[in-house]
Amino acid sequence: MSRARAGRGAGDAGAAAGADSPTPPIPPIWVQAPPPSRRRALGRDEIVRAAIEVADAGGTEALTMAAVARKLGSFTPMSLYRYVYSKDGLIDLMLDAVNGEVEVPDHPSGDWRADLHSVALSAWGAMKRHPWAAQLVHSRPPVGPNALRRTEFMLATFTGLGQRPGVAMGYASLVERLVIGMAVQAAEERDPRRHADFSTPETTEAALEPLRDLVAASGAYPNLARWVAAPSGPDADEQFELGLDCLLDGIATRVEPS
Repeated sequence: MSRARAGRGAGDAGAAAGADSPTPPIPPIWVQAPPPSRRRALGRDEIVRAAIEVADAGGTEALTMAAVARKLGSFTPMSLYRYVYSKDGLIDLMLDAVNGEVEVPDHPSGDWRADLHSVALSAWGAMKRHPWAAQLVHSRPPVGPNALRRTEFMLATFTGLGQRPGVAMGYASLVERLVIGMAVQAAEERDPRRHADFSTPETTEAALEPLRDLVAASGAYPNLARWVAAPSGPDADEQFELGLDCLLDGIATRVEPS
């Protein structure tokens, strides 16, 4: 029995046993055996690239093994399992490929704030290019080589400031949560099936019309009424940088000598 068939069979058995016998989580692909030798034009890299293109175009709901096989052309979903073992394995590889787009220095430069600002902005850019990644990032253990490289860099930055490893991890997690949290919100707001459309001045005007009517009729929200009459403020990138600067300001009060 092939590894892919064995994995699916175990999952089917777990489902049949009911809620009292949950299917054990599939281990990250990084701790599984390496893939077989590539056949023809198919290999792990080609599968991951195709899957990212599918998710970029259609989001998480479009990401199926069948859709990836169609993207690749003359291959079946079963042929993909030889290289990624399961859909979870494919997601592991996709997420780490996105993490590989983040520019991370080899070593801290000595300017901790500039280093973290640069890494966080690069991570924000990667999440904007691949909105599905922020939605899937907590679905699998973050143990891919590129994710570990970024985490190690941030830990080295904070421990270089004299912080204990646990405290350093807390600060690094705050930066990561800002990136991922704002990326999830941005992805949701770009989905017209879930949110009003704020992508253009015209659609923003239409989306705010109910709010404008409500605050004007009430008279209880004078500041909100003034804003909604002429909406303004930072765009998504400016808002991210504002949040990042505020976060780093707060961390600075704790890690820098007064």
